Amino acid sequence: MAFKLKGSHILAVALAGGLGLWMMAGDVKIGGQSEAGASAVPIAEREAQRSAEIFKVRHVPLMAEERQQIVLVRGRTRADAVVTVRAETAGVLERRLVSKGQQVKKGDLVCIIERGAREANLAQAKAQLAQAETEYTANATLKKKGFASNNRLTALKASLDAAKAAVASAELELQRTEVKANAAGTVQDPIAEEGDMLSTGGTCVTLIDSDPMLFTGQVSERDIGKIETGMEAEVKLITGETATGKIRYISPSADAQTRTFAVEIEFAPGSGVRDGMTAEARISLDAGKAFRVAPSWVTLDDDGTIGIRIVKQDNTVAFVPVTIVSQEKDGFWITGPADGDRVITLGQEYVVPGEPVETALDERYADQLAAAGALQNTGSAQ
Repeated sequence: MAFKLKGSHILAVALAGGLGLWMMAGDVKIGGQSEAGASAVPIAEREAQRSAEIFKVRHVPLMAEERQQIVLVRGRTRADAVVTVRAETAGVLERRLVSKGQQVKKGDLVCIIERGAREANLAQAKAQLAQAETEYTANATLKKKGFASNNRLTALKASLDAAKAAVASAELELQRTEVKANAAGTVQDPIAEEGDMLSTGGTCVTLIDSDPMLFTGQVSERDIGKIETGMEAEVKLITGETATGKIRYISPSADAQTRTFAVEIEFAPGSGVRDGMTAEARISLDAGKAFRVAPSWVTLDDDGTIGIRIVKQDNTVAFVPVTIVSQEKDGFWITGPADGDRVITLGQEYVVPGEPVETALDERYADQLAAAGALQNTGSAQ
């Protein structure tokens, strides 16, 4: 009897045969490519492509120029002396003879404190002095005649001296009710009002000695060696006004927190500069070579050092630390690079030192390129 295969049997045999062929092949091809080829070949190709792709940047050749180097110092103005005129005795302020803004001279009477019992105390001291003088004179006469002892005369002399001291003390206490300016200057706050109770040492008025007026600021460690006392400086106030002065003091030690050095610049008498104004001093140094760069060319390295990135002769990137010697509205003047260095002007934030790059002149800076002669010799800049 003939055996008839069913359709399900045929399907099972076909699946078993296909599974056997797959196991013998040991490899699966997807889209005409083996699994190993799909994973290895594209990765290798991508690495090769990545190595072949060199980042493109733009540069400008630097050209040094003679430049008046300047140390900038930010600070404020202040009076050479702020003097507090204080009461030397306690009491109620009876009269204040000056007002804010008034100019006073040294020795001018500025405040009067109520005298109170001070006049009476002086009168009593004078009376006691007169009595002591009478007793001493009488006993001195008796002593000459032999009717008074040395001990008695010595005691009366001591009483006489004490009475004289009491009069001097009472007179001084009375004089102290008149408070006089101990310096010349302009009256300003803090200032006492009539009727105020002043203690010994209390403030009557405050005086500003505005001649000379000073500028005070802090100079960095980097610049402190460039300046010295006697150097001239131009100070620009926040109002736009300018005044000239000379360095009169440089701190011998740096501030422990900021590592900066205090500097004082003295204005000429009659400068008209006011106390407490924000200002910037420009201290001119000897002329020297410097490079003018755009602010966008300046960057920081991983340590926070200010510098620029350049393209070396072998077309690799290098970082060059710079010193900013002056600043203008549209750029900086720096020292540090060499004449002819190719500073990266576009793409500097995307490359690192040692990285090879492809570079070309940045013709956006046509004026600077022309000054450096780069447009006439573009081949040497590549």
